[in-house]
Amino acid sequence: MSGERDADAEPAAWPVILSGVTESVVTTLGPNGLWNAAPLGLHASEPVTARTWGNTRTRRNFHRQGEGYVQFIDDPIVFADAALSIVEFEEPILESACAWARVTVEQVDAGSEGDTEWEEWGLRPLEAGIEREIVPTIDRGFGAVIEATVAASRLGIAEYDDAALRDRLAYFESVVDRAGGPREQEALERVRDHSSW
Repeated sequence: MSGERDADAEPAAWPVILSGVTESVVTTLGPNGLWNAAPLGLHASEPVTARTWGNTRTRRNFHRQGEGYVQFIDDPIVFADAALSIVEFEEPILESACAWARVTVEQVDAGSEGDTEWEEWGLRPLEAGIEREIVPTIDRGFGAVIEATVAASRLGIAEYDDAALRDRLAYFESVVDRAGGPREQEALERVRDHSSW
């Protein structure tokens, strides 16, 4: 991969139907030659947009490379690790990816919320692939893990009430205990390990 923007390339279609805010994991190439994995909420609009919050590796790599690989995964452990720790790989497409899209990114807006700066990006898929087709199931435990990563990532930030976040985390833990499987339970332990919860 050259790292140069491919502005003249024909756009590809997204490999999945996006609605609302679709959670994904994006890999971006860092200056160390490794692919950093991080969560990225995709807003179903035209173009699809996503925000980076703070001075993250994803934001810096978007500026440096102008692209990344958006991936749709079904493994809560991979999501929890990507959300709350630094995870890097030698290849851009994760083993847990059910589908992926290589996207170009263009900053379309920026601002701040409290002390945290954000940037909004327009994403345009250049190529896409489906790695495996699955029969979709709905696991409340997986949803609770995703919400727990959001709450845990906000602990210690002045704009958020830590006590309220900890109450939410306790609720998500109870959902995982009741409705999650072994992968969701292990993922919730990763949330604890990677945060101040």
